Amino acid sequence: MSDPVVREFLLTFWKIHILHHAEEGGVYGQWMLEELHRHGYRLSPGTLYPVLSRMARRGWLRAVDTKRMRGSRDARVYKITREGADVLKRLRAALAELQHEVTPSRSARASHRTSSPTAGPASRVRR
Repeated sequence: MSDPVVREFLLTFWKIHILHHAEEGGVYGQWMLEELHRHGYRLSPGTLYPVLSRMARRGWLRAVDTKRMRGSRDARVYKITREGADVLKRLRAALAELQHEVTPSRSARASHRTSSPTAGPASRVRR
């Protein structure tokens, strides 16, 4: 993970995605790799499995059972814990707030383009 965008931003998105699917019914590593790949993220098992492990150590996920995988060893299934559900709830609220702010409505974008560059939030900051 030498790309700073991956390290600084996308890793957090992956964790939110993991919590979301763990809440829906549980995840296991290979399925999660495929799910993230489907969304355009390219992770290796060497990146994902330590993330799952850290999330479990923090108490956000719990390994509940194993899933028998054809032609390979059993897969550990992770489900969300109560603490993980609380974290996911907080993150969803924060994401909704952020999305509202960084993706303004069409009318807000139009008025922003025609307004003075000094009329924005930065102009209200005390220097």
